[in-house]
Amino acid sequence: LGREEGAGGERRVEARGGEARTGYAGLIGGTPLVELRSLSALTGRRILAKAEYLNPGGTGKDRIALAMIEEAERRGQLAPGGTVVEGTSGSTGIALAALCACRGYRCVIVMPDDQSPEKQRLLRQFGAEVLVVRTASISNPQHYVNVARKLAKGEEVAGHHLPGGGYFTDQFETLANYHAHVATTGPELWQQTQGQCHAFVMSAGTGGTIAGVSRFLKSKNPGIKVVLADPPGSSLFHFVKHGVCWAPQQSERTVRRHRYDTIAEGIGLDRLTRNIQEAEIDDAIAVSDQEALYMAHYLLKHEGLLVGSSSAINVVAAIRFAKEVPPGSTVATVLCDSGQRHLNRFWNPQYATAPPYNLSWPGPNEVEEHVGRMAAVH
Repeated sequence: LGREEGAGGERRVEARGGEARTGYAGLIGGTPLVELRSLSALTGRRILAKAEYLNPGGTGKDRIALAMIEEAERRGQLAPGGTVVEGTSGSTGIALAALCACRGYRCVIVMPDDQSPEKQRLLRQFGAEVLVVRTASISNPQHYVNVARKLAKGEEVAGHHLPGGGYFTDQFETLANYHAHVATTGPELWQQTQGQCHAFVMSAGTGGTIAGVSRFLKSKNPGIKVVLADPPGSSLFHFVKHGVCWAPQQSERTVRRHRYDTIAEGIGLDRLTRNIQEAEIDDAIAVSDQEALYMAHYLLKHEGLLVGSSSAINVVAAIRFAKEVPPGSTVATVLCDSGQRHLNRFWNPQYATAPPYNLSWPGPNEVEEHVGRMAAVH
Protein backbone atom coordinates (compact mmCIF):
# COMPACT_ATOMS: atom_id res chain seq x y z
CA LEU A 1 0.00 0.00 0.00
CA GLY A 2 1.27 3.44 -0.88
CA ARG A 3 0.04 6.94 -0.12
CA GLU A 4 -1.13 9.80 -2.33
CA GLU A 5 -2.81 13.06 -1.44
CA GLY A 6 -6.55 12.76 -1.88
CA ALA A 7 -9.41 15.24 -1.78
CA GLY A 8 -9.44 17.35 1.37
CA GLY A 9 -5.74 16.77 1.96
CA GLU A 10 -5.99 13.31 3.52
CA ARG A 11 -3.76 10.56 2.26
CA ARG A 12 -5.32 8.06 -0.08
CA VAL A 13 -4.06 4.49 0.26
CA GLU A 14 -3.54 2.47 -2.89
CA ALA A 15 -1.89 -0.81 -3.81
CA ARG A 16 1.66 -0.48 -5.12
CA GLY A 17 1.76 -3.81 -6.87
CA GLY A 18 5.37 -4.84 -7.48
CA GLU A 19 6.88 -1.41 -6.82
CA ALA A 20 9.84 -1.50 -4.45
CA ARG A 21 9.69 0.57 -1.29
CA THR A 22 12.56 2.70 -0.06
CA GLY A 23 14.18 1.69 3.20
CA TYR A 24 12.68 1.27 6.64
CA ALA A 25 10.49 4.37 6.37
CA GLY A 26 8.95 3.04 3.16
CA LEU A 27 7.54 0.07 5.06
CA ILE A 28 5.66 2.18 7.61
CA GLY A 29 1.87 2.38 7.39
CA GLY A 30 -0.64 0.83 5.06
CA THR A 31 -1.23 -1.97 7.56
CA PRO A 32 -4.02 -4.47 6.77
CA LEU A 33 -7.43 -4.63 8.40
CA VAL A 34 -8.46 -8.12 9.46
CA GLU A 35 -11.88 -9.41 10.43
CA LEU A 36 -11.91 -11.48 13.61
CA ARG A 37 -14.53 -13.83 12.24
CA SER A 38 -15.08 -15.88 15.37
CA LEU A 39 -15.88 -12.72 17.34
CA SER A 40 -18.07 -11.36 14.56
CA ALA A 41 -20.09 -14.57 14.76
CA LEU A 42 -20.21 -14.36 18.55
CA THR A 43 -21.41 -10.74 18.72
CA GLY A 44 -23.47 -10.39 15.56
CA ARG A 45 -21.39 -7.32 14.72
CA ARG A 46 -18.44 -7.14 12.35
CA ILE A 47 -15.29 -7.00 14.50
CA LEU A 48 -12.32 -5.61 12.57
CA ALA A 49 -8.76 -5.08 13.79
CA LYS A 50 -6.06 -2.97 12.18
CA ALA A 51 -2.83 -4.98 12.35
CA GLU A 52 -0.44 -2.25 13.44
CA TYR A 53 2.03 -4.87 14.65
CA LEU A 54 2.85 -5.45 10.96
CA ASN A 55 4.71 -2.16 10.77
CA PRO A 56 8.47 -2.83 10.38
CA GLY A 57 9.23 -2.07 14.03
CA GLY A 58 6.41 -4.31 15.22
CA THR A 59 3.98 -1.58 16.38
CA GLY A 60 2.22 1.56 15.21
CA LYS A 61 4.90 3.57 17.02
CA ASP A 62 6.82 3.53 13.73
CA ARG A 63 4.35 6.15 12.48
CA ILE A 64 5.04 8.63 15.24
CA ALA A 65 8.79 7.97 15.36
CA LEU A 66 9.04 8.90 11.69
CA ALA A 67 6.82 11.96 12.18
CA MET A 68 8.84 13.22 15.17
CA ILE A 69 12.18 12.80 13.41
CA GLU A 70 10.97 14.40 10.19
CA GLU A 71 9.52 17.35 12.10
CA ALA A 72 12.83 17.87 13.94
CA GLU A 73 14.72 17.69 10.65
CA ARG A 74 12.42 20.24 9.00
CA ARG A 75 12.84 22.63 11.92
CA GLY A 76 16.61 22.26 11.96
CA GLN A 77 16.52 20.80 15.48
CA LEU A 78 18.22 17.56 14.42
CA ALA A 79 21.41 17.90 12.43
CA PRO A 80 23.33 15.09 10.67
CA GLY A 81 25.05 12.94 13.28
CA GLY A 82 22.83 14.32 16.03
CA THR A 83 21.48 12.54 19.10
CA VAL A 84 17.85 11.52 19.64
CA VAL A 85 16.68 11.01 23.25
CA GLU A 86 13.35 9.55 24.37
CA GLY A 87 11.70 8.10 27.45
CA THR A 88 9.66 5.09 26.41
CA SER A 89 8.22 1.81 27.62
CA GLY A 90 9.98 0.25 24.63
CA SER A 91 7.98 0.30 21.41
CA THR A 92 8.59 3.95 20.46
CA GLY A 93 12.22 3.46 21.36
CA ILE A 94 12.55 0.49 19.03
CA ALA A 95 11.05 2.51 16.17
CA LEU A 96 13.32 5.48 16.91
CA ALA A 97 16.39 3.25 17.18
CA ALA A 98 15.72 1.68 13.77
CA LEU A 99 15.12 5.04 12.10
CA CYS A 100 18.19 6.56 13.77
CA ALA A 101 20.31 3.65 12.56
CA CYS A 102 19.40 4.23 8.93
CA ARG A 103 19.62 8.04 9.21
CA GLY A 104 22.95 8.20 11.02
CA TYR A 105 21.74 9.49 14.40
CA ARG A 106 22.78 8.40 17.87
CA CYS A 107 19.82 7.07 19.86
CA VAL A 108 19.58 7.18 23.66
CA ILE A 109 16.57 5.50 25.28
CA VAL A 110 15.45 5.69 28.91
CA MET A 111 12.90 3.06 29.92
CA PRO A 112 11.26 1.80 33.13
CA ASP A 113 12.26 -1.52 34.66
CA ASP A 114 8.79 -3.07 34.36
CA GLN A 115 9.02 -3.82 30.64
CA SER A 116 9.81 -7.10 28.93
CA PRO A 117 13.48 -8.06 28.47
CA GLU A 118 12.76 -8.68 24.78
CA LYS A 119 12.33 -4.93 24.29
CA GLN A 120 15.65 -4.13 25.93
CA ARG A 121 17.45 -6.66 23.74
CA LEU A 122 15.82 -5.31 20.58
CA LEU A 123 16.75 -1.73 21.45
CA ARG A 124 20.38 -2.65 21.93
CA GLN A 125 20.36 -4.77 18.78
CA PHE A 126 19.30 -1.71 16.79
CA GLY A 127 22.21 0.19 18.28
CA ALA A 128 20.42 2.25 20.92
CA GLU A 129 22.05 3.12 24.22
CA VAL A 130 19.60 2.01 26.90
CA LEU A 131 19.26 3.35 30.43
CA VAL A 132 16.82 1.41 32.63
CA VAL A 133 15.42 3.27 35.65
CA ARG A 134 13.12 2.35 38.52
CA THR A 135 9.43 2.73 37.83
CA ALA A 136 8.06 5.94 39.35
CA SER A 137 5.19 8.40 39.14
CA ILE A 138 5.43 11.17 36.54
CA SER A 139 5.71 13.64 39.45
CA ASN A 140 8.96 11.94 40.51
CA PRO A 141 12.16 13.41 38.99
CA GLN A 142 13.32 9.81 38.42
CA HIS A 143 10.38 8.95 36.15
CA TYR A 144 11.82 7.69 32.88
CA VAL A 145 10.39 10.57 30.84
CA ASN A 146 11.79 13.16 33.27
CA VAL A 147 15.21 11.48 33.20
CA ALA A 148 15.22 11.48 29.38
CA ARG A 149 14.26 15.16 29.28
CA LYS A 150 17.12 16.10 31.63
CA LEU A 151 19.66 14.03 29.71
CA ALA A 152 18.61 15.75 26.48
CA LYS A 153 19.34 19.09 28.17
CA GLY A 154 22.84 17.91 29.02
CA GLU A 155 22.12 17.58 32.75
CA GLU A 156 23.58 14.80 34.88
CA VAL A 157 20.97 12.40 36.25
CA ALA A 158 21.73 9.62 38.74
CA GLY A 159 25.35 9.48 37.61
CA HIS A 160 24.49 9.53 33.91
CA HIS A 161 25.46 12.39 31.64
CA LEU A 162 25.04 13.03 27.91
CA PRO A 163 27.67 15.63 26.92
CA GLY A 164 26.13 18.11 24.54
CA GLY A 165 22.63 16.78 25.23
CA GLY A 166 20.39 15.79 22.35
CA TYR A 167 16.99 16.23 20.76
CA PHE A 168 14.17 15.09 23.08
CA THR A 169 11.37 13.76 20.87
CA ASP A 170 8.84 14.00 23.74
CA GLN A 171 6.32 11.47 22.39
CA PHE A 172 3.75 12.10 25.13
CA GLU A 173 3.46 15.83 24.55
CA THR A 174 4.45 16.57 20.96
CA LEU A 175 1.46 16.94 18.66
CA ALA A 176 3.52 15.44 15.83
CA ASN A 177 2.29 12.19 17.41
CA TYR A 178 -1.41 13.05 17.08
CA HIS A 179 -0.96 14.59 13.61
CA ALA A 180 0.71 11.42 12.32
CA HIS A 181 -2.47 9.46 13.01
CA VAL A 182 -4.76 12.16 11.63
CA ALA A 183 -2.72 12.01 8.42
CA THR A 184 -2.27 8.23 8.07
CA THR A 185 -3.97 5.79 10.46
CA GLY A 186 -7.37 7.49 10.43
CA PRO A 187 -7.62 7.79 6.62
CA GLU A 188 -6.42 4.23 6.16
CA LEU A 189 -9.08 2.87 8.51
CA TRP A 190 -11.81 4.96 6.87
CA GLN A 191 -10.86 3.74 3.41
CA GLN A 192 -10.46 0.12 4.48
CA THR A 193 -13.94 0.09 6.03
CA GLN A 194 -15.32 1.96 3.00
CA GLY A 195 -16.73 4.53 5.38
CA GLN A 196 -18.77 1.89 7.23
CA CYS A 197 -17.19 2.13 10.67
CA HIS A 198 -19.72 2.57 13.48
CA ALA A 199 -17.39 2.38 16.48
CA PHE A 200 -13.66 2.61 17.12
CA VAL A 201 -12.25 1.10 20.32
CA MET A 202 -8.70 1.16 21.67
CA SER A 203 -6.47 1.89 24.66
CA ALA A 204 -4.10 4.82 25.14
CA GLY A 205 -0.37 4.90 25.80
CA THR A 206 0.57 8.43 24.80
CA GLY A 207 -2.98 8.99 23.54
CA GLY A 208 -1.80 9.89 20.04
CA THR A 209 -3.46 7.06 18.12
CA ILE A 210 -6.92 7.32 19.66
CA ALA A 211 -6.72 11.12 19.39
CA GLY A 212 -5.72 11.20 15.74
CA VAL A 213 -8.02 8.42 14.60
CA SER A 214 -11.00 9.76 16.56
CA ARG A 215 -10.56 13.25 15.12
CA PHE A 216 -10.34 11.97 11.56
CA LEU A 217 -13.23 9.50 11.82
CA LYS A 218 -15.53 12.02 13.47
CA SER A 219 -14.67 14.57 10.77
CA LYS A 220 -16.11 12.06 8.31
CA ASN A 221 -19.03 10.91 10.45
CA PRO A 222 -19.72 12.60 13.81
CA GLY A 223 -21.95 9.69 14.77
CA ILE A 224 -19.07 7.22 15.03
CA LYS A 225 -18.62 6.13 18.64
CA VAL A 226 -15.08 6.28 20.01
CA VAL A 227 -14.43 4.17 23.11
CA LEU A 228 -11.36 4.06 25.35
CA ALA A 229 -10.17 0.66 26.62
CA ASP A 230 -8.36 1.16 29.92
CA PRO A 231 -6.20 -1.27 31.95
CA PRO A 232 -6.12 -1.58 35.75
CA GLY A 233 -4.58 1.38 37.56
CA SER A 234 -4.92 3.86 34.68
CA SER A 235 -6.67 7.15 35.44
CA LEU A 236 -8.33 7.63 32.06
CA PHE A 237 -11.42 5.47 32.64
CA HIS A 238 -12.58 7.69 35.48
CA PHE A 239 -11.65 10.80 33.53
CA VAL A 240 -13.89 9.82 30.61
CA LYS A 241 -16.70 8.64 32.88
CA HIS A 242 -16.59 11.27 35.63
CA GLY A 243 -14.24 14.04 34.52
CA VAL A 244 -11.68 13.20 37.22
CA CYS A 245 -8.26 11.77 36.38
CA TRP A 246 -8.07 9.16 39.14
CA ALA A 247 -7.69 5.42 39.73
CA PRO A 248 -8.46 3.36 42.87
CA GLN A 249 -4.82 2.26 43.05
CA GLN A 250 -3.83 5.87 43.81
CA SER A 251 -5.48 5.52 47.22
CA GLU A 252 -3.23 2.62 48.24
CA ARG A 253 -0.77 3.40 51.02
CA THR A 254 1.95 1.58 49.14
CA VAL A 255 2.39 0.77 45.48
CA ARG A 256 1.85 -2.95 45.34
CA ARG A 257 2.83 -3.53 41.74
CA HIS A 258 4.11 -0.97 39.29
CA ARG A 259 3.02 2.09 37.42
CA TYR A 260 -0.54 1.07 36.60
CA ASP A 261 -0.97 -2.18 38.54
CA THR A 262 -1.36 -4.17 35.32
CA ILE A 263 0.50 -6.85 33.41
CA ALA A 264 -0.17 -4.89 30.22
CA GLU A 265 2.77 -2.92 28.85
CA GLY A 266 2.79 0.44 27.12
CA ILE A 267 -0.78 1.53 27.86
CA GLY A 268 -2.55 3.41 30.62
CA LEU A 269 -1.94 6.95 31.84
CA ASP A 270 -1.84 8.71 35.21
CA ARG A 271 -2.15 12.17 33.64
CA LEU A 272 -3.64 14.01 30.66
CA THR A 273 -1.04 14.36 27.92
CA ARG A 274 -1.34 16.96 25.15
CA ASN A 275 -2.14 14.11 22.78
CA ILE A 276 -4.98 12.56 24.77
CA GLN A 277 -6.49 16.02 25.18
CA GLU A 278 -7.00 16.07 21.39
CA ALA A 279 -9.09 12.88 21.48
CA GLU A 280 -12.85 12.86 21.00
CA ILE A 281 -13.93 9.98 23.25
CA ASP A 282 -17.55 9.04 23.91
CA ASP A 283 -17.19 6.23 26.43
CA ALA A 284 -14.68 4.11 28.32
CA ILE A 285 -14.45 0.46 29.32
CA ALA A 286 -12.20 -0.86 32.10
CA VAL A 287 -10.59 -4.18 31.19
CA SER A 288 -8.97 -6.53 33.68
CA ASP A 289 -5.71 -8.40 33.18
CA GLN A 290 -7.60 -11.67 33.48
CA GLU A 291 -9.99 -10.72 30.67
CA ALA A 292 -7.01 -9.78 28.50
CA LEU A 293 -5.31 -13.11 29.16
CA TYR A 294 -8.44 -15.08 28.25
CA MET A 295 -8.87 -13.05 25.07
CA ALA A 296 -5.26 -13.54 24.01
CA HIS A 297 -5.64 -17.30 24.32
CA TYR A 298 -8.98 -17.17 22.51
CA LEU A 299 -7.46 -15.27 19.57
CA LEU A 300 -4.60 -17.73 19.33
CA LYS A 301 -6.98 -20.69 19.35
CA HIS A 302 -9.68 -19.32 17.03
CA GLU A 303 -7.87 -16.80 14.81
CA GLY A 304 -4.28 -18.06 14.85
CA LEU A 305 -3.10 -14.67 16.13
CA LEU A 306 -0.48 -14.45 18.88
CA VAL A 307 -1.13 -10.98 20.31
CA GLY A 308 0.36 -8.90 23.08
CA SER A 309 -1.36 -7.60 26.19
CA SER A 310 -2.47 -4.22 24.80
CA SER A 311 -3.94 -5.86 21.69
CA ALA A 312 -5.91 -8.27 23.87
CA ILE A 313 -7.26 -5.42 26.01
CA ASN A 314 -8.40 -3.59 22.87
CA VAL A 315 -10.28 -6.63 21.57
CA VAL A 316 -11.97 -7.28 24.93
CA ALA A 317 -13.31 -3.73 24.97
CA ALA A 318 -14.38 -3.98 21.33
CA ILE A 319 -16.61 -7.01 21.89
CA ARG A 320 -17.97 -5.60 25.14
CA PHE A 321 -18.98 -2.39 23.39
CA ALA A 322 -20.32 -4.24 20.35
CA LYS A 323 -23.63 -4.86 22.15
CA GLU A 324 -24.14 -1.08 22.32
CA VAL A 325 -24.43 -0.74 18.53
CA PRO A 326 -27.10 -2.36 16.31
CA PRO A 327 -26.60 -5.87 14.92
CA GLY A 328 -24.61 -5.82 11.72
CA SER A 329 -22.63 -2.73 12.74
CA THR A 330 -18.87 -2.55 12.29
CA VAL A 331 -16.63 -2.16 15.33
CA ALA A 332 -12.95 -1.50 14.64
CA THR A 333 -9.99 -1.80 16.97
CA VAL A 334 -6.20 -2.08 16.81
CA LEU A 335 -3.79 -4.98 17.23
CA CYS A 336 -0.96 -2.89 18.65
CA ASP A 337 1.61 -5.56 19.25
CA SER A 338 2.49 -9.19 18.69
CA GLY A 339 2.82 -11.65 21.54
CA GLN A 340 6.36 -12.41 20.41
CA ARG A 341 7.62 -9.51 22.56
CA HIS A 342 5.70 -10.77 25.58
CA LEU A 343 6.82 -14.39 25.85
CA ASN A 344 8.67 -13.82 29.14
CA ARG A 345 5.75 -12.11 30.87
CA PHE A 346 2.24 -12.00 29.46
CA TRP A 347 2.63 -15.39 27.71
CA ASN A 348 4.59 -16.98 30.54
CA PRO A 349 2.40 -18.97 32.99
CA GLN A 350 5.04 -18.85 35.73
CA TYR A 351 5.14 -15.05 35.54
CA ALA A 352 1.42 -14.33 35.03
CA THR A 353 0.15 -16.64 37.77
CA ALA A 354 2.65 -15.51 40.40
CA PRO A 355 2.37 -12.47 42.66
CA PRO A 356 1.62 -9.66 42.21
CA TYR A 357 -0.72 -10.59 39.32
CA ASN A 358 -1.99 -14.01 40.49
CA LEU A 359 -3.85 -14.60 37.23
CA SER A 360 -5.53 -17.88 36.32
CA TRP A 361 -3.80 -19.49 33.36
CA PRO A 362 -6.47 -20.34 30.76
CA GLY A 363 -7.23 -24.01 30.22
CA PRO A 364 -7.67 -25.29 26.65
CA ASN A 365 -11.44 -25.67 26.96
CA GLU A 366 -12.46 -22.65 29.02
CA VAL A 367 -11.61 -19.59 26.95
CA GLU A 368 -14.85 -19.77 24.96
CA GLU A 369 -16.97 -19.57 28.10
CA HIS A 370 -15.11 -16.54 29.45
CA VAL A 371 -15.02 -14.68 26.14
CA GLY A 372 -18.73 -15.40 25.69
CA ARG A 373 -19.41 -13.69 29.02
CA MET A 374 -17.41 -10.66 27.92
CA ALA A 375 -19.48 -10.34 24.76
CA ALA A 376 -22.73 -10.52 26.72
CA VAL A 377 -22.17 -7.54 29.04
CA HIS A 378 -20.99 -3.96 28.45
